[in-house]
Amino acid sequence: MPEFVIEREMPGVGDLSGADLKAASQTSCSVLRDLGPEIQWVHSYVTDNKIYCIYRAPSEDLIRRHADTAGFPANSISQVRATIDPTTAE
Repeated sequence: MPEFVIEREMPGVGDLSGADLKAASQTSCSVLRDLGPEIQWVHSYVTDNKIYCIYRAPSEDLIRRHADTAGFPANSISQVRATIDPTTAE
């Protein structure tokens, strides 16, 4: 299944409370359930003004549908072509 990185520009998101992040996560999961098993949220990185999400899905279109339905921005969606880490250097 292809993996994607979604960049969401959300000014001030790093200041959200745990309860706010939980509510956003619940919204996302609810929409994912409705879209079916082909799309999966892996995890997200919350920074000061952006969230970077890792998703598995068959297409960028399905990821955009999730973002539109959930009401989250998807400013950039990029398919992951390879994953590297320190062991790649060995």
